[in-house]
Amino acid sequence: GIVRPRLFWDGGGGRSAFVTAGVTYENRDGGTMDGATLPATGLPYLETLDTRRYDAGGTLQTLVKNKYVMIARAAATWQRQDHLFGDVLERDARDTAFVEVTARGAAGRQTWVAGAAYERDAFTPKDVPRFAYTFDIPGLFVQDDIDVASWMSVSASARVDFHSEYGTFFSPRLALLVRRDGWTIRLSAAQGFFASTPLTEETEAAGLSRLDVIRPLEAERGRTASLDLTRTTEAGSFTVTLFASRVDDPVGVDRDEAYVLFNRARASTNTGVELLGTWRHGPFAATSSYTYVRSREESDGRLQETPLTPAHSAGLVGMWEPEGVGRVGIEVYYTGRQRLEVNPYRDESLDYVIVGALAERRFGRVRLFLNAENLTD
Repeated sequence: GIVRPRLFWDGGGGRSAFVTAGVTYENRDGGTMDGATLPATGLPYLETLDTRRYDAGGTLQTLVKNKYVMIARAAATWQRQDHLFGDVLERDARDTAFVEVTARGAAGRQTWVAGAAYERDAFTPKDVPRFAYTFDIPGLFVQDDIDVASWMSVSASARVDFHSEYGTFFSPRLALLVRRDGWTIRLSAAQGFFASTPLTEETEAAGLSRLDVIRPLEAERGRTASLDLTRTTEAGSFTVTLFASRVDDPVGVDRDEAYVLFNRARASTNTGVELLGTWRHGPFAATSSYTYVRSREESDGRLQETPLTPAHSAGLVGMWEPEGVGRVGIEVYYTGRQRLEVNPYRDESLDYVIVGALAERRFGRVRLFLNAENLTD
């Protein structure tokens, strides 16, 4: 069950506000299918996850001296979870808070933004208290967008974060945008960081009770660059994107001989290309995409393809949208083969196709939706 009311206010003259709050109650039950057992134990396995989440947030904007735009944002989340892994119960609480204040102004060909932010992340596992942490991260940032010409702009930004656990981090970003004769070229490069925690995809799936951390974790540091080229016509647009990224000190999980969380000695890398095309004619519209990515990380002392990261994936979405009536659409997604890790049945997954459909119909001021997913099972 999810409840989320939203309140909007527009006072004119650049003044506006938005406030929302949410409550989520969710219980999940899983494990082995009826009559099935685990290969290692020969016994059935039960897994449950009960989540209680409460959050609130808002944004306030005002105009100062008819020249500067001041924006304040704040959000907070309180989450409680009870997770049962077989006969092991893990109860935890995670609380986060975020506050940001920015000022935006313009001078000639430049538009600048400056601000300060504060972020808090606290994790309290009741049954495995050795993994508890509290992070406080104040930060300062500035950005400047410069219109070099009517067809070219440059954006540069820098941010400094003062992390209570991992120290000070400097995160710059530089981007170039060119628009001319229906073509758009964007080139960007940036670096940043991620505060390592015991909460990863692997540990959230397997729990923390059996986990060991041999030495203190280090923060992950990443660098990324991308180049995209877009051609826009009356019928639609087509985009080609080249991207590459590198993560130093990536957090890894060893589950071969022991269940251990650690920073890998070698960097993880991602390189690839994405193709995206859209087409529209009257009430008909279609979007197609294809992505090739080569993602590699250290495993068993050598670089291997990253698990659960397919090299090839594609999608096609078609929609019929008669004005004032509704819409009907179909979506098809292809996922290629991907390496599996610590899987008792196979080392590589099979490729698969997922098909879905969507229908929407208007009845006065009411809209009715019907959504069908995974029709190919």
